[in-house]
Amino acid sequence: MTDAPVLIIGGGFSGTLLAINLVRLGGRVILIERDEAALAKGLAFGTRHSEHLLNVRASNMSAFPDDTKHFLRWMGFSTLDQANRFVPRLAYGQYLHALLVKSLAAAGNRLTIRPGTAVDLHEQADGVVLTLQDGAQIVGSAAVLALGNFPPRLPGVLSGLPARLAVNDPWATDALAGLANDAPVLLVGTGLTAVDVILSLTRQGHYGPVLSLSRRGLHPRSHLPVGPDLGVVPIPPERGTALIRATRNRAKAVGWWQAVDELRPHTRTLWQAHSARSQAAFLRHLRPYWDVHRHRLAPAIAQQLAAQEATGRLNFAGGRIVSAQANDGEVAVAWRPRGTDGRQVFHAARVINCTGPEGDIAEVRQPLLSTLLERGTLRADAHRLGLDVDPQWRVLDRAGAAARRVFAAGPLTKGAAWEIIAVPDIRHQVWELARTLAGKDTVVRRTGSGED
Repeated sequence: MTDAPVLIIGGGFSGTLLAINLVRLGGRVILIERDEAALAKGLAFGTRHSEHLLNVRASNMSAFPDDTKHFLRWMGFSTLDQANRFVPRLAYGQYLHALLVKSLAAAGNRLTIRPGTAVDLHEQADGVVLTLQDGAQIVGSAAVLALGNFPPRLPGVLSGLPARLAVNDPWATDALAGLANDAPVLLVGTGLTAVDVILSLTRQGHYGPVLSLSRRGLHPRSHLPVGPDLGVVPIPPERGTALIRATRNRAKAVGWWQAVDELRPHTRTLWQAHSARSQAAFLRHLRPYWDVHRHRLAPAIAQQLAAQEATGRLNFAGGRIVSAQANDGEVAVAWRPRGTDGRQVFHAARVINCTGPEGDIAEVRQPLLSTLLERGTLRADAHRLGLDVDPQWRVLDRAGAAARRVFAAGPLTKGAAWEIIAVPDIRHQVWELARTLAGKDTVVRRTGSGED
């Protein structure tokens, strides 16, 4: 690492934790973030709602892979019961913010936070030059794109509806404003985002009918009350459909929770061992099933949802929206239930997009990415989940050549790593990347449960 700082573009979880790790290794960092409210938190941990819980146990939420009990100590947890808790996400956001403040105090001028929106980046022989929207230019030894997740995109069939009736951003502060407690609500999506909205509706006193709709109608499964003790499980030798069969057989023997968790330490290796064609087949046919078994709910939340389903207030359904027509302050949504030719109509006072962050990098409208993709400095991965990178997380250009000084981290690297949205995965990636940028040995002994 030269005397010039590493420029980290994006101050959410990935960027903040990378900055902290670099400073711990003696490096200099400038952390660039356009949204002060997102600093050290990003989308996932920026929630203001106490009902939104982590979907990972406290015992596996340390920010540092070399100190697996760090978060437990910060929370003051010392018992097994406490270690198995699923704490509010806003508490974890406070944890990350506290880590950043402590790092700022200890680092002196080696860590600087620069507000602003990055719009261009050029690699030079001895470093990089980043241009901000206000015209300022910042020189660094290297740059890391840590832009996190991107805003969702309203499905096309809903795009013509008035904004007051069809909410594109479920995280907006006014997403549920003005909604009568008995008003029918349609959630487009049945994953973790939909669960958050359901919890927020309930918290504000809403008791009207809620239809949560996705193509298959699958919703996240519950964690076990206590996490399994996995020990060291070798990587399975099977690939493709044989791996699926082996996992199913393993699930029959030990339960699906443990069968899935045993794959967690090997997910990136298994993903990269398959061809782009096999990966595409997984994304097309199996991803929804993987997601609901992998990204689970705290048991208490799963119980709340089951109780609402039992009363008939909440309905998770599989199907496809055919049309949506606004009329007299409501939306008549026609949808075709999965496996049928018939149609049903749901009259919603509000439709809320819960499909999750934008999943196609080609559709992202972010100034820096748009500039670099158009120029050919970057290229999308084979599935357009994010950016194409090499094994050292260096970005690849249009011709497939790796940059020398430009890297990517976090969800932007999903096409290469697949599982890179949860804390346990990102903390290992940014630890490795920090050591690469600092010229240190990148071997890290992984400890703790593979569950999250």
